[in-house]
Amino acid sequence: MLGKKKIPIVFEDDSLLVCEKPAGMPVQSDTSGNVDVETYLKHYLFEKQEGDGEPYLTAVHRLDRPVGGLMVFAKTKEAAAELSRQIQNHEFEKCYQAVVCGALPEEFGTFEDMLLRDGKTNTTKVVPAGTKGAKHAVLDYEMIDQIETRDGILSWVLVILYTGRHHQIRVQFASRGIGLYGDTKYNPKYQKTKKKYMQLGLYSTRLAFHHPVTGEELVFKTEPRGEAFELMDVEAY
Repeated sequence: MLGKKKIPIVFEDDSLLVCEKPAGMPVQSDTSGNVDVETYLKHYLFEKQEGDGEPYLTAVHRLDRPVGGLMVFAKTKEAAAELSRQIQNHEFEKCYQAVVCGALPEEFGTFEDMLLRDGKTNTTKVVPAGTKGAKHAVLDYEMIDQIETRDGILSWVLVILYTGRHHQIRVQFASRGIGLYGDTKYNPKYQKTKKKYMQLGLYSTRLAFHHPVTGEELVFKTEPRGEAFELMDVEAY
């Protein structure tokens, strides 16, 4: 039922579970019929629990299907509410690493935009302030490395996300002409390719927040994985 793909569990207690989502796996069930992270983890919890009831588990934030990396799930309604509160109050730190096509405008800086989601096409775009339905989006970026390739400049970037808008990182970089490596949805360089770039040059590498029950500060880190980051490592050394 669950296939051969494994989901590494980084941390677990009675209140929450932190895992490393594989790139290409949806967080929740979708029309593809592929195994999703939530179903996999609920099956894992069911197998280890005593009793027949369905375990409570809910994602407190999202990762796009092509994106891999750290994710947090709440195992109780109380934990879900507290972690959601931390996210709303910007007390929940989410850091990513990205590989973008092109040179950054500065070595570090802030992108601030209004974003509008189109539910029919499952896309988001930057729009003028005052646009009906638009939401404020903010991120900070800092360059880690930059290399020259046969296909142009690639920049390795640390991204700190302050607002979790739909496709936010992908849209904000693409709108400035520096789309993500492998992004067939927003980067014109890949929109006509016949190759399926299921994995973006984007990875959730650091999460920091307070435990919803004890208040202890928790920090989780991982290294970015995937074709884009392997290319940067090979080219850089």
